[in-house]
Formats: sequence, C-alpha cells, structure tokens
Amino acid sequence: MQADKVSDTPVEFVVEYLLKAKEIVENNANIPAELRDNLQKALDIASGLDGYLEQMSSQESEPLAELYRKSVSHDWNKVHEEGKTLFRLPVTCITGQVEGQVLKMLVHMSKAKRVLEIGMFTGYGALSMAEALPENGQLIACELEPYLKDFAQPIFDKSPHGKKITVKIGPAMDTLKVGYPTISTCQQSLELLNMSCSASNFYYLIILFKKKSSTILQELAATGEQFDMVFIDADKQNYINYYKFLLDHNLLRIDGVICVDNTLFKGRVYLKDSADDIGKALRDFNQFVTNDPRVEQVIVPLRDGLTIIRRVPYTPQANTQSTAIYDEVFRGVQGKQVLDRLRLDGKVAYVTGAGQGIGRAFAHALGEAGAKVAIIDMDKGKAENVAHELTLKGISSMAVAADISKPEDVQKMIDDIVSKWGTIHIACNNAGINKNSASEDTSLEEWDQTFNVNLRGTFMCCQAAGRVMLKQGYGKIINTASMASLIVPHPQKQLSYNTSKAGVVKLTQTLGTEWIDRGVRVNCISPGIVDTPLIHSESLEPLVQRWLSDIPAGRLAQVTDLQAAVVYLASDASDYMTGHNLVIEGGQSLW
Repeated sequence: MQADKVSDTPVEFVVEYLLKAKEIVENNANIPAELRDNLQKALDIASGLDGYLEQMSSQESEPLAELYRKSVSHDWNKVHEEGKTLFRLPVTCITGQVEGQVLKMLVHMSKAKRVLEIGMFTGYGALSMAEALPENGQLIACELEPYLKDFAQPIFDKSPHGKKITVKIGPAMDTLKVGYPTISTCQQSLELLNMSCSASNFYYLIILFKKKSSTILQELAATGEQFDMVFIDADKQNYINYYKFLLDHNLLRIDGVICVDNTLFKGRVYLKDSADDIGKALRDFNQFVTNDPRVEQVIVPLRDGLTIIRRVPYTPQANTQSTAIYDEVFRGVQGKQVLDRLRLDGKVAYVTGAGQGIGRAFAHALGEAGAKVAIIDMDKGKAENVAHELTLKGISSMAVAADISKPEDVQKMIDDIVSKWGTIHIACNNAGINKNSASEDTSLEEWDQTFNVNLRGTFMCCQAAGRVMLKQGYGKIINTASMASLIVPHPQKQLSYNTSKAGVVKLTQTLGTEWIDRGVRVNCISPGIVDTPLIHSESLEPLVQRWLSDIPAGRLAQVTDLQAAVVYLASDASDYMTGHNLVIEGGQSLW
C-alpha cells in the first residue's frame, strides 16, 4: 500500500494496523521470532491481495482506462471550491478495475438488458456495465451533479458502448423533507449533509427545492419501467429507502439483481464499538435486506463490500392473507416461468440438412437453448464447420455425414447419436431439395429424387427417431414443410416440390395423432421464401421482385425468423401441440 494512501476498505485498514504493529515489533528486541514471522506472513497476505486481484482480473478497455486516469488525476477539491459540484467528491469513491469487471460480469451472468445505476460519479461503473449489455441494451444512470455528466460524456462518446448510457440529472428520490426554500431550511439541509454554507451550495439546494415533486425513480415507476439489474452507490444513509422503493414499486423484475456498494463500510458495520452514523445506517440496511423474504442476498468482501441481492419468485407466507391464486399459472408449470419452459438443457437434438441455410440456423437455435446438437449433412465438411461454430459458442455438438434418402444412412445416423449421447429427444428433419420444371416436363427421375429426400427421407427419419422416442416415452419431432404445402407459389413451376411438401404436412398430422398418447409430439414448420444464397442465384434473382409483391411483410424471410419457432416446438412449452403446421411466411399465403 502506498505510504500516502488513506485506508478506505477493511483490508486496507488491516494492512495499516499490521504495519503499525510491525513497527512496534521492530523497535522491541524482546518480541519472539515466531511472532515476528507470523506478523510478516499476515502482512504479506493482506497487502498482496488487492494487487493480485487486479493482475488476475480481465484488463479494462482503453476507454475505461482513460476514464480512470482522468478521474484519479482530477482535482476534485478545486472543482468543489469553485462551486462546480454540490458535494466534495473523494477520489476513493472511484470504481476501479476489479470492481468494474465484477459489475460487468454480473451483467453478463444475469443476462441483463436494462440496468439502472443510482449514483454514477465519474461513470467508470456505468461504462463497465454498458460494455456487457447487448447492442439494444440500455443503462440509465441517476446522478445529482450536472458536472459529472459533462465529465464522463466525452469518454462515453469515444466508446462503442457509450450510446447505451443515458444520464438523468436530479435527485433519485426525495432524500430531504423540504418545503419553501428559505435560508433557514437550506442551512438545516446543508448541516444534515455536512456541507459548507457557501453561496454555490445554497444555489444547488434551491434548485433541488424548486424541482417538480417527481424524482427520477418516481418518474420511472410511473411509466412502468423495470430493470434486470440495479447498482446503488449513492448517499449511503438513503440505501434502505432506495431499496424499498425499487421493490415496492416493481422497478426490479423477478429474478432481477440489485448490487449495493460499500456495504462493509470500513468494517464499521460489524465492529461493536463503532458509533459511526453511516456505519449504523448500513448495518440497519444489511439487516433489513437479510430479513426481507422477497429476496436472497450475499455480501462479497470485495474492496469495501458489495451486496448482491436477487429478487426471488413470490411464495405465500404463513399467517398472511392474499387474494392471489397460487396455482401453475401463478408459480409456473413445475415451478418454471414461461421463458424457463423454453429451455432445452440436457436435451439431445439432431438437425438434418444443417450444413447451411435453415438447418444451420435451427442447429444454432437449439444449441443456444441448451441442447446438444448433432449436425447432419451429406457434405461432411459443411457439417463439421457448423459443429465447430457451435463448439466455439460452448455448445456440445457432433458432425455426421448422411444421405437421408438412404435407409442405411438414416439408421447409422440415429445409432451414432445414441451411441455418443445415449438418446434422442428432439428430431429436426429439415433436409430437402427443390427442382423447378413445368409439370408436363417433370421427369420421373426428378419426381423420385425429390420425393426420396423430401418425403421418403423425412418419413424414414421420423420412424427411426420415433422408435427411440416411443421407447423412452418422450420426444419432439419437427419436420420442415413449406408454404408450398398451402398455396402454389408462382411464377416458378415446382410440381414435385409442392406435392412432396404437402405430403410432409400429412405425414406430420398422421404421426402427431398416432404418437401423442405415447409421449411423442410431431409438428412441422412451413417457411415462406427464405433469403438464402440460392435465392440470389442467376436463375432466381429475376423472380425476387415478383415474390416481394406477393408478401404483405414486404421482405423475404431470414433464417433467424424461424429460430424461435423450432425452439418452441422442441420445448416443453409446446407439449399440447401435435400434428400442427406452423406457417411462417410474412402473410404470403393470405393473398
């Protein structure tokens, strides 16, 4: 620890006291060597901790590093004396690398899309969290000091993530009970805040007094805003009021996370002889959270303490009356909320024709939802490439080369998957071909080839996978049909394709009714015209504008438009659906 550094965290105080103890020991020749050694070991452990955490944590981005350098080199005392800030802001309040990386990690882990920060200071924590938000994510930072927004904004503008941050200036809550802004009222309020009675401070307080009565949190609550994560690092004596407001007004969603900084406050929250007002307020806050049945929490001894609080789903409390009907609608099927019911964790899936296009998109979707995915394609290289993509995303996968028009390939495909993963829960029979020719010119060779893959191959896959599923009493089969099963797409001529896909729908309906009472659901997806490289080939490109004129949505389907459907049909959320043809075509079949 630097000689001129002021201790601010429990560990820093421990180091300070150990250094003082070491000085005493060194000046006393009668101290036993064993005590000296143990004292030095304790000092080494305590003094080396913070530095080691910094070395072993992910390094900050350049915008964060620049913001930190700007923050620590700034003369905050001078800024306050010049009347630019309401408070005298201590440099110890600045969030550092390790704290920033923890906040960033929590945003990632909670999969937060919307974050609320109460108390921004120089914006290091806000930018750290913004870096973990998705592109459409948003962070709203509540800050009382206009100066701090101007201080941080140039760095936010340099970062590709700064656009996610919106800084709202003003009081987060009514922290002072204020009325008409008299000199007496201002003096009392300044004394409460331990602030000098300077002209600039009077000016700021009068602005606060004259602000409309609704504060930032009240405005957010009034518009029904909800956040996935809230970070509180503001006036510590008001922590309990921020916390109560967030939960009482549902600003935090179920399973949302609140992170509260400085909750160990120099160790004063647990030192019995501490009479510090802030320490007492934080001790009361910690105890209140501990006793609150709406949440579960843990204090992490990072720097000056970080409390992580999760809002838990509601459960009825003994001796309480409520009109709520605590059934599966309320608590979720098997205790799972609706999005959790779409998860495929632990499931084994395969996708045929997964080397490209729709099949590749299906494979990624099923894997992202938690399934292990076998990539089936005639082209082993393409299958391996997609399997590699899934591996890079942390998804278990395998590549299998198979021609689904050949019964021996189909059976080997099933056997290989069962041999590796023990079973099959989800069969996504997507492989298909399309050949265009006028009906009078359609050859038996074209007809047979199309039916061998599109209908006969799909049937063989359904049958082979179905035998595994029927034996275990559970399975989801999803076949890829086509909008061509409902209408005759034009102006292209594709008799064999249209007829084969109509057969896929009837195959799906028949199996769906036969097997549902044995635990196997069979459904199909009928995409419209999907924007793939084939569509932009020389032979089909002239047809695109004609197709677009027939589609109410005004565009072709993207493979990503189909991903949620395959996850839904593969999940427990669709257990009551079978034999259904799920049409996704931008409204084209309606015209």
